Amino acid sequence: MFCGDYVQGTIVPAPNFNPMMDAQMLGGALQGFGCDKDLLIDILTQRCNAQRLVIAEAFQGTFGRDLVSDLKEKLSDHFKDVMVGLMYPPPSYDAHELWHAMKGAGTDENCLIDILASRTNGEIFQMREAYYLQYSRDLQEDIYAETSGHFRDTLVNLVQGTREEGYSDPATAAQDAMVLWEACQQRTGEHKTLLQMILCNKSYQQLWLVFQEFQNISGQDIVDAINECYDGYFQELLVAIVLCVRDKPAYFAYRLYSAIHDFGFHNKTVIRILIARSEIDLMIIRKRYKERYGKSLFHDIRNFASGHYEKALLAICAGDVDEY
Repeated sequence: MFCGDYVQGTIVPAPNFNPMMDAQMLGGALQGFGCDKDLLIDILTQRCNAQRLVIAEAFQGTFGRDLVSDLKEKLSDHFKDVMVGLMYPPPSYDAHELWHAMKGAGTDENCLIDILASRTNGEIFQMREAYYLQYSRDLQEDIYAETSGHFRDTLVNLVQGTREEGYSDPATAAQDAMVLWEACQQRTGEHKTLLQMILCNKSYQQLWLVFQEFQNISGQDIVDAINECYDGYFQELLVAIVLCVRDKPAYFAYRLYSAIHDFGFHNKTVIRILIARSEIDLMIIRKRYKERYGKSLFHDIRNFASGHYEKALLAICAGDVDEY
């Protein structure tokens, strides 16, 4: 999908786009021992992803060098992560983030949850393809090897991208809700499997009905029930799926707030969400953030980030808004 098809993002296609001029300006900005970081921000955060990819081609043709390699060489720390992250096509960026979440000694389970609980079937299919092309490995096999238990089973279910789309059946909603209710009461392995299969495979429209029926049957919200009955990453993943079904921008607003306030500014999470949602729904995420937490996302980024890193994050968030 071309980036301009998304109307709720903060980054949209630049008018009067001239990739050759942008490439030449970036070449100048990256020359010498230092580099013009302000110019990098002005260009790369004000072009949509499809335009950035065209700029990279023009850069290669003009200078005979790879733009991403030059950015990696000239930049450092979190500012480099932002600028380089902007250069990945969305499926490749998801693949990159998942790979780094699983490589090495530890696993970043929250990264796996954020990505796999929120992506559409089409996005998951493209992500799996990109993962194989970039790393010559199967994403599902890596997830299976790096995680365990019902958390692993749920992730594997999600990464298959088999969720029903655009389909709802009110007649079976109460039945599905009863299965969920029993799963929260019994907590056996079989019940956990049924629980995750419903949450991973039913359409968003169907799950809306199921959650309403669950409330009617149990007198309890599904999120509260999951939090009471389960724990660990399995519980966090199930809740993430429910929250994404209900209001995906609100889920990401919550994740940004947690990353900024609960972890002393968890840079990887903030960067990943801002880049991944910049052409999809970041404008709505900003709105949800302000509604729920009383302060703007701009305000909180300013309080915790600094320098060109801060400027780059704010530029991604800003869109066509002049005032932060």
